[in-house]
Amino acid sequence: MDYLELKTLQTARLKETLRTVFIKNDFYKNKLNEAGIKHISDIDNIKNIDDIKNLPFTAKIDLVNNYPFGIFSRPLKDLIRIHASSGTTGKPIIAGYTKRDIRVWSHLMARVLCAAGLGKNDIGQNAYGYGLFTGGLGFHYGAEALGMTIIPMSTGFTERQFTMMEDIGATALFCTPSYALFLGEEINKFIKDTSKIKLKKGIFGAEPWSNEFRQNIESSLNIDAYDIYGLSELLGPGVAFECVYKNGLHINEDNFLPEIINPKTGEVLKEGEQGELVLTSLNRQAMPLIRFRTKDITSLYKDKCRCGRSFVRMHKIKGRTDDMIILKGVNIFPSQIESIIFGYDYLEPAYLIELYTDNLLDKMNVIIEPKQEVFNMGGSKMDELTKEISHKIYELVGIRSKVTAVPPKTLERSQGKSKRIRDLRKKI
Repeated sequence: MDYLELKTLQTARLKETLRTVFIKNDFYKNKLNEAGIKHISDIDNIKNIDDIKNLPFTAKIDLVNNYPFGIFSRPLKDLIRIHASSGTTGKPIIAGYTKRDIRVWSHLMARVLCAAGLGKNDIGQNAYGYGLFTGGLGFHYGAEALGMTIIPMSTGFTERQFTMMEDIGATALFCTPSYALFLGEEINKFIKDTSKIKLKKGIFGAEPWSNEFRQNIESSLNIDAYDIYGLSELLGPGVAFECVYKNGLHINEDNFLPEIINPKTGEVLKEGEQGELVLTSLNRQAMPLIRFRTKDITSLYKDKCRCGRSFVRMHKIKGRTDDMIILKGVNIFPSQIESIIFGYDYLEPAYLIELYTDNLLDKMNVIIEPKQEVFNMGGSKMDELTKEISHKIYELVGIRSKVTAVPPKTLERSQGKSKRIRDLRKKI
């Protein structure tokens, strides 16, 4: 699809989406009224997608406040599926799907798998959670749409994961990067001859992960690891994906309109500038969202990829605005600390950032796990190691941090999304 054709399609779909929510969704009708769209005919004043900057944002709190169905643009009788993600008040964020929405989502996920070099002769082991979480079923239906064989393992049951992997001959693994890392640590316990494992690729998402994280997974499982991006609020996984060149994530622009904004001012930023990703649904019936603020930090770039795809690409997610640590006026993302820890061969791929208060000052302690043979070297080696890493952190983020070494396997491993921050700071 060439540039002009894509922009024409996006503009037409944006207008149709706005007409839908104006007629069928009181929440959005009120928001559009406040933005100057008083009548449905006013939507025709939108000339191209650049005019989206004049439309109001949607935030997660809007979905919470309209729980359970106030954000839907179709009645329940038109829906065939309900998913949910965690909310901020104990109530989940409810996501609805029509039959057509499921078909579109399956097609987008088939694109994802195809871009990673997978096809109908592959066997996918799906270790994402099945249920209200969108990951499991998103990959499941995408694999079936592509003609792959899918093993619906879900997460956990580690020994069974390896049994099925070995006996059935899975060639692709789908799960969170944290769980893939855990499987990489455990594989030698359960499989005597790993050369018999046929895995060649893995597609991992649902949490930010660094390239150093990727290298660790690829080394431990002997596979190519690819990133995928999505949100339950916007169908689920399949919003963006890596191709075989792993040079940014292609956004499915025919279905999602991306912007990057300054998270503090809401100002739209230029190509290449880093900020908060905002997405607008262009092809969803049950629950289209207008300018949804994802809280994910990244940047966009439009140069054509070697794979031939012309969709805009985004860099790997650096972090989330709500996960960002502000210490002594400096913004720090866990992925920055991760890039240091995972760069050391003699450290276990695990860490925890502990924030605490000492003499009224907020401070940071990074807890690491040296590998057993290094930990056994004792005190002087640990002092040398922790000082070196503390200096690396200072060079990268400009903040001096305490670094504490603990025995291997002390820190909790995750079969889902990892928790990297423990905030012990005193609240004023």
